[in-house]
Amino acid sequence: MQIPHSLSHLFLFSHFFSALFLPHCFHSLTPALNESLVCNVGAIFSGCLYQEYRDSSKKQEVEQRRQCEGTAAQAPALQLQLRSHTRSLSLWQNLPAVQESGLLTHLPQKEVILQEAIFELVTSEASYYKSLELLETHFLRNPSLFSTLSHSDMHFLFSNIEDVIKASERFLMDLEHRIEESILISDVCDIVHHHAANYFSVFITYVINQGYQEKSYRRILQENGPFREIMSQLENHPRVRGLSFTSFLILPFQRITRLKLLVQNILKKVEENSEREMNAVKAHKELEQIVKECNEGVRKMNRTEELIGIEKTLEFKSKSVPVISHSRWLLKKGEVLQMAGPKNTRTLRSKKLYQPIYLFLFNNLLLITKHSSSNEKFQVLDSCSRSMLRTEDMDDQGQMLACVFVLKLLENQEERTVSYMMKTSCMSDKLRWIYALTPNLRTRFLSDSVLIRVLDCPQVQCIQSYSSQEPDELSIEMADVLQVLEKTEDGWILGERLHDGERGWFPCRVVEGILNFELRAQNLRECQRIQLAQGGASRGMRAR
Repeated sequence: MQIPHSLSHLFLFSHFFSALFLPHCFHSLTPALNESLVCNVGAIFSGCLYQEYRDSSKKQEVEQRRQCEGTAAQAPALQLQLRSHTRSLSLWQNLPAVQESGLLTHLPQKEVILQEAIFELVTSEASYYKSLELLETHFLRNPSLFSTLSHSDMHFLFSNIEDVIKASERFLMDLEHRIEESILISDVCDIVHHHAANYFSVFITYVINQGYQEKSYRRILQENGPFREIMSQLENHPRVRGLSFTSFLILPFQRITRLKLLVQNILKKVEENSEREMNAVKAHKELEQIVKECNEGVRKMNRTEELIGIEKTLEFKSKSVPVISHSRWLLKKGEVLQMAGPKNTRTLRSKKLYQPIYLFLFNNLLLITKHSSSNEKFQVLDSCSRSMLRTEDMDDQGQMLACVFVLKLLENQEERTVSYMMKTSCMSDKLRWIYALTPNLRTRFLSDSVLIRVLDCPQVQCIQSYSSQEPDELSIEMADVLQVLEKTEDGWILGERLHDGERGWFPCRVVEGILNFELRAQNLRECQRIQLAQGGASRGMRAR
């Protein structure tokens, strides 16, 4: 029988957590649990919201790697605690049903590790659903808040969140049914794949609308006094535990990306060439596609707005270059100094030698500009296809040229070859411009992405989340593992994130080095395992 949406929450949490935490003999209980059992379950899942789970889980990953720095041979996966002082979710091996079954006395350690990975996916989904439920009941369904908003503003703020909530509820119920089958969880990736393929498209719609959502929220806060007052009251309510409204709005994108990593973690631990591996590969691919479509949708919207804004500021002296194109996006922009005149020791010290210019670098075009007299627009001085750019570092020419590089346009807008000598404010800025202008240039630690899976390049893990401030930077989250491609003396790293291959710059202060050789090798092996499994699965599906 289909449970009405309005009544399903109580049943779902009561029944689901009774299955997880009560002895196995109670697993066949009907939804009509007696009052004492419901209270018991409620006490166990007084529970952490997803924001709290996510923070605790990532901190635990960081601590695991720190412990392994000294003892890389020990199995780290039994330390998947989601504990946070008074609030915690139990390990699978600590469940009364598991301990009383005697399974742990003869179950191979590899299977215990796998059960923990599966169990984390399930419990984190329950935590995520609890946060969504709070978003719905505390904010979306609040009559006072509702009365301050127009229908269109309600839509801008909450988008299709109700569809996302229903998808999560449906997914969690199927996970619950699988848990009830046996205390030894057979698999969950087949369920993940089914839901990702059939129901999770709602995430794409929601995430793509987040740009409008954020702008609308800022606008409404500024213009709507009653809304601002009620939102302040709701955010200060004990139910939300000091969490902001926006932390609830970004949950769907955080969850879909995290779910991909949780499936990836299972894939690393299942038996090779097994059905469970095949299910994990299919689930991972489906989630990867969803995350990719989310990212591309957001980027496309932001890039179009950015190009329109840039084009409005440009003045072409001679040949006009169309900036707006569906295949173009901004990679980097900023001011550098152009060195002009004779380059001898005396003139290099002269400020008159340096003229400020402003570069706009797109994925397929470079515009060299300068501020107009009004300082509100940019006059375009020169342009060149990005593929026709070459750079030369001048750091071996003495200290005065340490922040200088030569930019050569093999064919500029007048079909001539020209060179510009550029000076940046610091070493990291110079290296970032060189890498952006000529990305195929060899970095300090490797020359191409093929070597990244073979050589023992330096690795770091993120210990403090960082949001990119410039187009060439990479947003990273706590516990991300990255290969170091380049490192500057003034505190910047060019890195590639292992789990998705995304590259960009980030400050050294938000990461710490992974020094243990075995741990670095294990990280590479796990990446290779995922790639090989996905390649084999693709060939197998094509053969069918």
